[in-house]
Amino acid sequence: MTRILASIAMCGLIVACTAPSTRIATGLGRYGLDSQRSACVGQRLERNLSLGQLSQLGKAAAAYRRDDADPGRLTAGDLIRVAGEIKDPRIALEVGKAAAGCGVAP
Repeated sequence: MTRILASIAMCGLIVACTAPSTRIATGLGRYGLDSQRSACVGQRLERNLSLGQLSQLGKAAAAYRRDDADPGRLTAGDLIRVAGEIKDPRIALEVGKAAAGCGVAP
């Protein structure tokens, strides 16, 4: 599950009337995650995090590798690391559970 952080950050920037899980899955797919696992992660995060928490995660992900030479290349480990840096411990818990439950290896 590479580039997940950038995907979620991208989802935070998309202004649409679709469900958050669909926006998350679409973003994850753009960064190389297959549709089944993308949908799984999106559904779990939508179900278990509030819109505010998803927004926090998206903002943190966007800032995480902003100055890297290849900021679009992110791993599941990066996502878990970013989630752990957010002051809301539930975000890290749910990101870890979604990655593990959807078969996305860090």
